[in-house]
Amino acid sequence: MPRLVFVKETVAHERRCALVPEQIKAYLAAGADVWCETGLGQSLNIDDETYIKAGAQIASSRDQLLAKADVVCSVQRLPQEDLSLTKTGAVLVSFLDPFNHPDYLQQLCQANLTGMSMEMIPRISRCQKMDALSSQASLAGYVMVLKAASQLPRVLPMMMTPAGTLKPAKVFVIGAGVAGLQAIATAKRLGVTVTAFDTRAVVAEQVQSLGAKFLSIDLGETGQTEQGYARQLTPQQMQKQQQGQADCIADSDIVITTAQLFGRKPPRLIDDATIARMKPGSVIVDMAAESGGNVEGSIAGEVVYKHGVSLIGSGNWASDVARDASQMYAANLFHLLSDCFDLQQPLSLNFEDEVVRAAVITHQGAIVNEAINSHLQKEVA
Repeated sequence: MPRLVFVKETVAHERRCALVPEQIKAYLAAGADVWCETGLGQSLNIDDETYIKAGAQIASSRDQLLAKADVVCSVQRLPQEDLSLTKTGAVLVSFLDPFNHPDYLQQLCQANLTGMSMEMIPRISRCQKMDALSSQASLAGYVMVLKAASQLPRVLPMMMTPAGTLKPAKVFVIGAGVAGLQAIATAKRLGVTVTAFDTRAVVAEQVQSLGAKFLSIDLGETGQTEQGYARQLTPQQMQKQQQGQADCIADSDIVITTAQLFGRKPPRLIDDATIARMKPGSVIVDMAAESGGNVEGSIAGEVVYKHGVSLIGSGNWASDVARDASQMYAANLFHLLSDCFDLQQPLSLNFEDEVVRAAVITHQGAIVNEAINSHLQKEVA
């Protein structure tokens, strides 16, 4: 049976982990041997004894765990200094961000490690239970609304009091993917007036079903990719979008931007001049701040102030609700591993399988993923 190793996260402020005790029984039933690094669940207030009672084995030496692992599971990619310590031929499974870290992929190749990327799991019906991007994005949408609410110097719902009536806050959500739809739903539960926009007109019905208004801007032909992501706009279309949404932004108390283009730099949606039109005390939450930003002036991991407006670029949003985020990620991970491998047999990969072809980035010393190879060739050109 393969040895599955779950290691502690080393990235600052990462509170999630790749295994919760509830998931161990499923791994054992599937035939795997489960090992955890001591303190794996410390950030979730889950002690080692709870993992042991669930059937996992605990080891204090990270180096020894890596040296004997058949599969190493984590949330963030394994640090570079750990790669040389990891058993040759082992499978590493995590968020790899493969489009933006070609040097790391080369190091995986040099260490002869198989890298599986949770971001690259295809969006097909078979993979819904494995889709960690969607599970974490849904939580991010919820968290972004709460962060905005805590920063806004007023209440969100309408309140009728003897001292007068307080009008509901206005929220504008740009991007109606998984995170955007959850942000809309959360904001509506808090009693605000919500307007949303997406370049894909097909999602207007979903926005309206949540009780929000869909802002219509004629951008011409847009559409979405086979995976359901928004297609990149032309510069002319981007200008039309910025002009069409400017008045709505200026009239909003909270603006949440969720526009991210998979494998590419996120689009700039809000410029400095538009921020200057907003009411002092207003809030913008930039989901894409860590990868380049939708908002001019937002800074990854920080809250900055421009023209009296708070720009929140905290990032790693799901980590703020780490217990539920870990539970969802651990389930996604189990479904991926149990689908791609027979956990009662020595590990082998079937590259005829569409999930394996999409998720595996490096294998036997080479980058084997077609999409990543194509991207790297364009970068060189």
